[in-house]
Amino acid sequence: MNLTRRQVLALTAGAAAASTTGGRLAFADVAATDKRIADFAGGKTPEAGKITLTAPEIAENGNTVPISIDVDSAMKDGDMVEAVMIVAEGNPNPEVVTFHFTALSGSASATTRIRLAKTQNVIAVAKMADGSVYMDKKEVKVTIGGCGG
Repeated sequence: MNLTRRQVLALTAGAAAASTTGGRLAFADVAATDKRIADFAGGKTPEAGKITLTAPEIAENGNTVPISIDVDSAMKDGDMVEAVMIVAEGNPNPEVVTFHFTALSGSASATTRIRLAKTQNVIAVAKMADGSVYMDKKEVKVTIGGCGG
């Protein structure tokens, strides 16, 4: 068997990563997710309302889970969204993406696809220009080949 230099480097990096984690992936926990949300919110407690997170109840493929967010905002003066952060409680790194908005955005909405490691809560947190913070949460069940997760 002839290995290319690239394959040898990839195998070495994989072996090093496996040995440092004991062969297990480290997943975020609820405490790490809550800390990340608190940091983003500047210590304020997120309220329900204003933000809508749309995600499937069941995702047959955790590699491409479609999600979208929409924040009810005029996007001018005091009623403006500064940023929306998406976190996933069970991923190795809870923060998935942060969208930043300006008055030129017109509306505070975004659509993307995310990767989920397992069945978990996906949380969207919106930070408003007036300092208020809003949150929406959905549980997404990740199945493997449609066989349950």
